[in-house]
Amino acid sequence: MASAQFRFYEELNDFLPAERRKVDFRYEFDRRASIKDVIEALGVPHTEVELILVNGESVGFGYILCHGDRVSVYPLFETLDVTPLLRLRPRPMRTPRFVLDTHLGTLARYLRLLGFDTLYRNDYEDATLARISANEDRILLTRDQGLLKRRIITHACFVRSDTPREQLREICARLDLHDLIAPFRRCARCNGLLRDVEKANIAHRLAPKTRLYYDRFRQCDNCGHLYWAGSHYRHLTRLVDSVRRERARWR
Repeated sequence: MASAQFRFYEELNDFLPAERRKVDFRYEFDRRASIKDVIEALGVPHTEVELILVNGESVGFGYILCHGDRVSVYPLFETLDVTPLLRLRPRPMRTPRFVLDTHLGTLARYLRLLGFDTLYRNDYEDATLARISANEDRILLTRDQGLLKRRIITHACFVRSDTPREQLREICARLDLHDLIAPFRRCARCNGLLRDVEKANIAHRLAPKTRLYYDRFRQCDNCGHLYWAGSHYRHLTRLVDSVRRERARWR
């Protein structure tokens, strides 16, 4: 039986059993297999992998594993340019757009709050999520490891954190989003763009106290929802500021 030596680095170890984390280990195989199929058989979704070195040389997902190979597998390098090496996908997504699975509704609203183009519905099926990600060049965010193994998906992240605020901080750090934050320009409800609107044109929609105390309003071009700088806005501003400050923690 043939065998190869594997080592996974950084957060890729999260997908491995304890005895295989951060150590070299032997993998035995008795049939012809691509490096992609072997990596996923070991439990690591291909979308989490950015660089594979076999015997010190960069290879693509189609490389056929050979007896005696020494394989090093590295995670996404969104903050490091590895273009001199063979990448596993055509290009990184430097202007990120997202599609989220059905378990990440609050994270979707938070990403929209930060200004990121984020699609979400609570009835998306796995096949629909995969198709949207592939056809619209959107990064798929999910907590479903099986979904990440679909062949057509090239850009995706497995969300490790359990709570929405930690999920937001995690994604901003892993994908280096901090410099791209442009808050309060998208509708948190539907992802539409916001525009300034004259108070006189929407005064009939306002509660009496809102009409009395506020003069500046924004409206979603898509669903028509209104926004203004009330107490909820101040709460969200603190959230945005805290995400920006978190950058140092993940460096």
